[in-house]
Amino acid sequence: MNDLTLIETYKSFLQSYSPEQLRYIPEPGVWSIGQMYDHLLVVAHEYLDSVEACALAGGEQTDGKTEFGEYLFKNGGFPPIKIQLPPELNTAPDNSKTKEDINCELDQLMERMKELKAKVDEINPNSKQKHGGFGWLNAQEWFDLVGMHFRHHLRQKYELDEAWVKHGDGSHASI
Repeated sequence: MNDLTLIETYKSFLQSYSPEQLRYIPEPGVWSIGQMYDHLLVVAHEYLDSVEACALAGGEQTDGKTEFGEYLFKNGGFPPIKIQLPPELNTAPDNSKTKEDINCELDQLMERMKELKAKVDEINPNSKQKHGGFGWLNAQEWFDLVGMHFRHHLRQKYELDEAWVKHGDGSHASI
């Protein structure tokens, strides 16, 4: 499944959520579905900002990835584990957006991805930006992180769906 198809899948999931489901937080320290969507959108735009920074950067970067960055790209995605960010990077995402807001933001993300996809192959692969956990990544790698990140959060989406069912309503979004 390509990245745009994956985001379309997230858009279709979104349509079956009620406003209550979007905002439901199953327990302290766990995000709502709406927060998960907000996180995905914010991080995707951060990754795409780095694609653009690679395009604008002069010179070449010879430094490479961290050990985890090498693992990530060798395997084509994140490991099936929960990744805990440091507290300063782990602020709770927005939990106030409507389904319509999120859908519009997903559309905007897809448009930005289409525009950048057409340009990413022309960006010098040795023009890199540093990721705090993965090391020095080029434009294509930053672009690929968007899809990897969306795939990584599918498990969380299913867990949140199950938490809603256990909450007692009985209705939930599914594939």
